[in-house]
Amino acid sequence: MDCIARYDSPLGPMLLAADGDGLTGAWFEGQKYFPDGLAAAARQERTDILDAACAWLDCYFAGQEPGFTPPLHLEGSPFRLAVWAILRTIPYGQTVTYGSIAAQLSARTGQRMTAQAVGGAVGRNPVSIIVPCHRVVGAKGALTGYAGGLERKLRLLELEGVDTAGFTLPPV
Repeated sequence: MDCIARYDSPLGPMLLAADGDGLTGAWFEGQKYFPDGLAAAARQERTDILDAACAWLDCYFAGQEPGFTPPLHLEGSPFRLAVWAILRTIPYGQTVTYGSIAAQLSARTGQRMTAQAVGGAVGRNPVSIIVPCHRVVGAKGALTGYAGGLERKLRLLELEGVDTAGFTLPPV
């Protein structure tokens, strides 16, 4: 049974979810792919895992690089899990492109991967911020594809000290 906790971030309220093995989700409320019905099906209860996730987020939003990762329990297809594993290797304050992740996966598997396929997996990352999908940008610095919203993506990158002057937002 999942347990949930709410977290009031400077970028808006978040819902955190965990099972007995690790953190299963961290979403901005109302974001794309938000797990409708989770709050009704889960117990609102603090656990060591949820407390660790809150401590990580407190540190992060204080502008510091957290020196730990709370236990994670990610579930998804082998492709998504492979993409999310690469996301976890992106250093704090740095960005990579969808295309570079596709190239890494292609080199590992010997199969051609596309930036678009990677983008789909990145967008479905259930543990926002802690699994840093916000550090993935489009070719030539295009800010695209953040389920929590592009303004939040930009603010997260700025919080990490990324020079965002060269990034572009899609036309409205």
